[in-house]
Amino acid sequence: MAVSGSKVVFGDVYVDELVSSCGNGFEFLKPKGVYFADRSHISCRKAGMVLRKQEQPLFVCGHYVSPTMSRNSKYNPPFGPRIKSIRTSPLPCSSSRAVHDVSFDGSSSDDQTTSLPQRAIPSERTLTLVSGSCYLPHPAKVEKGGEDAHFICADEQAIGVADGVGGWAEVGIDAGEFARELMSNSVKAIRDEPKGSVDPARVLEKAHSSTKSQGSSTACIIALHKEGLHAINLGDSGFIVVRDGSTVFHSPVQQHGFNFTYQLESGNNGDLPSSGQVFRIPILPGDVIVAGTDGLFDNLYNNEVAAVVVHALRAGFSPESTAKEIVALARERAVDKNKQTPFAKAAQDAGYRYNGGKLDDITVVVSFITSSTDM
Repeated sequence: MAVSGSKVVFGDVYVDELVSSCGNGFEFLKPKGVYFADRSHISCRKAGMVLRKQEQPLFVCGHYVSPTMSRNSKYNPPFGPRIKSIRTSPLPCSSSRAVHDVSFDGSSSDDQTTSLPQRAIPSERTLTLVSGSCYLPHPAKVEKGGEDAHFICADEQAIGVADGVGGWAEVGIDAGEFARELMSNSVKAIRDEPKGSVDPARVLEKAHSSTKSQGSSTACIIALHKEGLHAINLGDSGFIVVRDGSTVFHSPVQQHGFNFTYQLESGNNGDLPSSGQVFRIPILPGDVIVAGTDGLFDNLYNNEVAAVVVHALRAGFSPESTAKEIVALARERAVDKNKQTPFAKAAQDAGYRYNGGKLDDITVVVSFITSSTDM
């Protein structure tokens, strides 16, 4: 489990401020949907900004391995300049309603597993999730501590990310408090799960029911089982699976409308965990899981992330260093006023005149799938 950042909680805690650079000469006012107590939808808007030239970006990275993997020295490369490395010893890391499974196209199914191509895996092999993280906050939110949160539970083989909805700042509420409490409660719920059988949907529902802070956030929780990954995603955070240099899975984005993400809120004022999409994904040794907030997926296409993963694997990078490389490229795209990005494409499809990236907090968790023979 990661513990780092300006506020020490269960996970790296950073903001997803909803401001962006605009490459077309006009200020793009980016709405963010927020639910308030009366269930109304309010679009909060903020003007575009760019990264201040004199400000050096601060990376906060973490490297996490299970005790059986820590002896493998190949997961401990040096870091580049301006990188703050935080190492922690991973802490040991019942739902009232089940969540439906969905297939890759978002359709519901009673008991769906993916049809990814598989190679035979000897039954005696044990798969392990070796994870690391990196975070780069929006420059305007460094002191605040941010609105993103994430955790890594090495012993329980689970990871999670949450992205507090920045529109709450318009009414004086720090949605990061909600995201942090949600991830903290998720870790507590994971500790109560049967070993090797963490149910992300049950974890999220239990965590949500215990979270009382004001605000709202997205959520994505992933756990490794013997038969593959079990995951739940609600909103516009998410994860991809990279295999042999190609993206073989990408969790769909859940939005009510452009930039109006599905979001959990305390009580029943927002979306509910039962609205999340549940996935069961067969995996193989050598697969790489990349989870992140929308600061990642709004600025990089899947093939760009996969290309970084390929480079990192060839260079022998750790999950932490791989996450750092992905974050660096995402920030580069975020401040580029001319590059076509996923967010720019979505804005254009929604009728906005917009080019370039979206300046935002960026949280990335990278997990290598290894087997007992790799250790």
